[in-house]
Amino acid sequence: MEDEIIQEFLAESWENLVRLDTEIVSLEQNPEDPDLIGSIFRTIHTIKGTCGFIGLNRTGELAHATENVLGKMRDKKLPISESSISIVLKGIDGIKELLQSLEATGQESTTDYNPLIKELDALSDSVEDSGAAVPGLNQLPTSSMDMQSESAANSFSNPFDEAMAPAPEPEPATPAPQASVSAAPPVLEAEVAPPAPAPKPAEQTEPVEGVARKSVADLSIRVNVDVLDSLMNLVGELVLTRNQLLQLARTEEESKYSHSISHLNRVTTDLQEGVMKTRMQPIGNAWSKLPRLVRDLCQITGRHIDLEMSGSETELDRTVLDAIKDPLTHMVRNSADHGIELPEVRRDSGKPETGTINLNAYHEGGHVIISIEDDGAGINTDRVLQKAIQNELVTEAEAAKMTQSEILPMIFHPGFSTAEKVSSVSGRGVGMDVVKTAIEQIGGTVDLATNLGKGTTVRIKIPLTLAIISALVVESGGECFAIPQLGVVELVRLEAEDRQKIERIHQHEVFRLRDRLLPLVYLSDTLELDRALTDEDDIYIVVVQVGENQLGLIVSEVFDTEEIVVKPMGSLLKDVAIYQGTTILGDGRVIMILDVAGIASEFNGLQKSPQDHSNAENEFDQSNDTTSLLLFDPGNQTTMAVPLSLVARLEEFPRESIERSGNRLIVQYRGDLLPLQPVSEMDILEKGPDPQPVIVFSEGDCSMGLLVNEIKDILNERLDIRMQSQREGVLGTAIVNNCATDIIDTQYYISSIVPHWYDRATDHKKLDILVVDDSLFFRQLVTTALESNGYRVNTQSSAVNAIEMIEHGERFDFIISDIEMPVMDGFAFAKWVRGRSDMSTIPMIAMTSLSAKSDEQYAEQMGFNRFLKKFNAKQLIDTIEEIVRSRAISESGARAS
Repeated sequence: MEDEIIQEFLAESWENLVRLDTEIVSLEQNPEDPDLIGSIFRTIHTIKGTCGFIGLNRTGELAHATENVLGKMRDKKLPISESSISIVLKGIDGIKELLQSLEATGQESTTDYNPLIKELDALSDSVEDSGAAVPGLNQLPTSSMDMQSESAANSFSNPFDEAMAPAPEPEPATPAPQASVSAAPPVLEAEVAPPAPAPKPAEQTEPVEGVARKSVADLSIRVNVDVLDSLMNLVGELVLTRNQLLQLARTEEESKYSHSISHLNRVTTDLQEGVMKTRMQPIGNAWSKLPRLVRDLCQITGRHIDLEMSGSETELDRTVLDAIKDPLTHMVRNSADHGIELPEVRRDSGKPETGTINLNAYHEGGHVIISIEDDGAGINTDRVLQKAIQNELVTEAEAAKMTQSEILPMIFHPGFSTAEKVSSVSGRGVGMDVVKTAIEQIGGTVDLATNLGKGTTVRIKIPLTLAIISALVVESGGECFAIPQLGVVELVRLEAEDRQKIERIHQHEVFRLRDRLLPLVYLSDTLELDRALTDEDDIYIVVVQVGENQLGLIVSEVFDTEEIVVKPMGSLLKDVAIYQGTTILGDGRVIMILDVAGIASEFNGLQKSPQDHSNAENEFDQSNDTTSLLLFDPGNQTTMAVPLSLVARLEEFPRESIERSGNRLIVQYRGDLLPLQPVSEMDILEKGPDPQPVIVFSEGDCSMGLLVNEIKDILNERLDIRMQSQREGVLGTAIVNNCATDIIDTQYYISSIVPHWYDRATDHKKLDILVVDDSLFFRQLVTTALESNGYRVNTQSSAVNAIEMIEHGERFDFIISDIEMPVMDGFAFAKWVRGRSDMSTIPMIAMTSLSAKSDEQYAEQMGFNRFLKKFNAKQLIDTIEEIVRSRAISESGARAS
């Protein structure tokens, strides 16, 4: 089976299964909903049909058994109950396990699913096929697609054809055999079958409106996330360039470019907003697993819970969505397991036996607010306080003065839990520090409110996006920094004569802002910079929000707000809590983006002890701007070095395994021959060590080894070449470990032993191939097959589009085209290509479902070099390589003559 087909099948199946759990739980609550059962049946039917096409027999058998049960439910022969739904869910879980195994190993799981298949078959066979409907169920509509015969298990269900399938027709009074219905052509909406009476217009209105409604999947196309990320990065670079041009325009009052720059600013802003929209996804995508999660928890714990979700259409950036999936799941699990009481407990306290968890999302300013509210037991703050005292977080004297708003945040302390026993599901408090950390890492906050005996509400506030944000640029200690605008509450300017308003409590400075004390932090002190502030200078206080608290950052200057592009931190800075990224200003300066939560942690001493902080800073100072160097003795009692990043491996070979081939040294290595080159001119094989140390350099399928006398050490040093070298093979001399050390020229040794090192990267596979086919699914299959073999691919949905692109100057080394296409078929397209003098010899392959010999002959007459039947990826690749080889031989012979 072809890997690209498997990948496409997995992508499609997971996309369908994402919504399946939600639909099945909804079906259990609304058993008379015909749309739900129809959607569920079609999903399993599609998986079953595709499994038959690509030979996934085990998955196909389990899907087939599950489909049979769903078919009986759809036909009203099997009641939709909790027990029957549970068996269906077991079947779906089995399908998921098989798909997970297929994705991880490339093979179906060897788990024995026969007992599960027998259980499904027994449920299906328990119903007599008498056609009698189950009382109390409405008649469910059956489409021709849903009534396909059993033989369809070995046929392929094209997802794009299925999306265009006709709407379900009213069921005939006398049902025809399934084979006859599946073989019949689809009935158009404008037609009325003669086996049924024409419906009245009034009766037709409601179903037609329901059928005409399309899902989001029908109105969208699947785009690889990497494409969107790449596009977002390009827009980010454009924003940076826009900022630079705006900065230049500000320096000239009447620039002749001001109008163009202003227009560029507007276009860039619109483009930025458009690209941001492509990355936006409904938050409901992060909620899809929660109904199933709550249902399973109810069965495990014996609780009765209703999960109510609203605002699922609220959109936010995909990166943010991925970051909140696990915290949301954890919060809902906590509410279900430790928040909602058991039915008898709720009954005794005068509550309904069924508890409720409300999940709500909505926009507020530039944020998304998510609230998880339950009507459970609430949090016992007395127990929280006792646990805090027990864990020595507070003393008994301090605890006696604490209010509820001061007690609740303790739940977010690492390892804090009030659970009386360990639960296999959860306990409120377990992992809450992880939830808080995950939310704060994306610039969000978590608030907690509770009412004992009434319930608990968790309020999460997160930014819409993380890629391009609005930031306030400030200066402190002579350096500029960016503070994300989402965290800034207000700005306060304090003139020099008012500085006495700053008070001191213990060792900390505070400012009384509107009758409340605001703790102050000098940003320069936190960053260990010179304050550069005198008593005569005005100071600026940037009030920032950190969770429920506010903090005042004292800076020396406040500039403008800018749209900045967030760049990731370097590996050396990723663990420094006070920064969350870098950006480039309009004038080209690279500045750091501050993490106000990290600064607050440093200020409060929550991050690490002063000694630990000092050690970390020392390690950072030692490693900043350094390069890892491999030190070795080349064989003449000296020390040389090479950047470790260039080294693929360090090997040792017995000296007798090193052979000579002419004037070259080689060794058999990993099924191939590795060419060797000594660094020094002396014969290292006669006087060198045994085993022989070798530094191996590799790129792609090219490798070579450098013979040295001894590997000495690996050091991190600032690579600063103090003296250039005139000696071949040496870049220059640097001071490494307080010793003068020669840095070798790796390029010199590589070129001397493998002259065509870089030429090998441009082999015959770097061809530009045009694929023309009106089927999106087929274009995706072919693209995957070609790109995985090193070819560059451009796809077009019609011959007309391909011609237009070629006439605009695009050129290709190869063309693959379908025959049966609208407007212009493949025959006419090939004739057009062959009619151009610049494309008369370009190789063309016909990939088609046609199989007649006459079609093949006519294709050859029109100019196709090969005629292949859809779709064998290996055959296609072999054919392309065969044509390339034959053309290369012909061209070589022509040059020789």
